[in-house]
Parts: sequence; C-alpha cells; structure tokens
Amino acid sequence: MTTKEVAKQLVALCKEGKFLQAQEELYSPYAVSIEPEGASFPEVTEGLENIQKKGAQWNEMITKVHNLEISDVAVAGDFFSLKMKNDIEMKGMGRQQSEELCMYHVHNGKIISEQFYYNPKPSDN
Repeated sequence: MTTKEVAKQLVALCKEGKFLQAQEELYSPYAVSIEPEGASFPEVTEGLENIQKKGAQWNEMITKVHNLEISDVAVAGDFFSLKMKNDIEMKGMGRQQSEELCMYHVHNGKIISEQFYYNPKPSDN
C-alpha cells in the first residue's frame, strides 16, 4: 500500500472505532509510538504488541465517548498527519475535551512510527 492508502484506511477504521483492527492491519510488528513528555504513558513504546497494550490501557480509562473527530490527512512522501479531537469521560477525571496532532511514518506499506503532539497538562491559553 502507498502512504496515502495507509492513511485513508487508518482514518476509515479509526472513525469506526476500530483502533485495534487498524493496528493489526496497518502497523509493522516493530512500530514505535511516541508520546509527549509528561503524558500519562511512557514517552516511547516499542513493538506492536506493546502499542496494543497501551491502547487497551487507554480504553480501560474511558467510560464514555461523546464525540471523536478525525481530520483529513496531509501526506508528504512516507509521512502523513491528521488532527484528532476527543470529547470523552474518563474514570475519576470526568468529561474532558482534547486535541492532538498525530504524525505517522510509513515504510514498505506499514506504519513504523506514530507520534502524538498534545499538551498533557491543561494550559493557561
């Protein structure tokens, strides 16, 4: 698959809430996931199996999804990015809204890295 095809498939599956299926179909077994400093997850998670465990932990923290928006993608060579907006309720934290930029690197038709850009702590802006 081309980078554009991988991006299109990732967005389609995520919009349906099929995050695990997206990872199984589109990620390399050796993929890396990068979170910003100060996030509630490790900054670097290596390997698809560990990325899936991280995803399961995230899902366990969510009690209700009010809204999930995923933008169209921007593709440049082997990279693509998108914006994700969440309106969710989390255990012990109540309802929260957040936005993040997601950057993906594709090699040989598989996602080899994902990196998320967001403020892990609320800002004063």
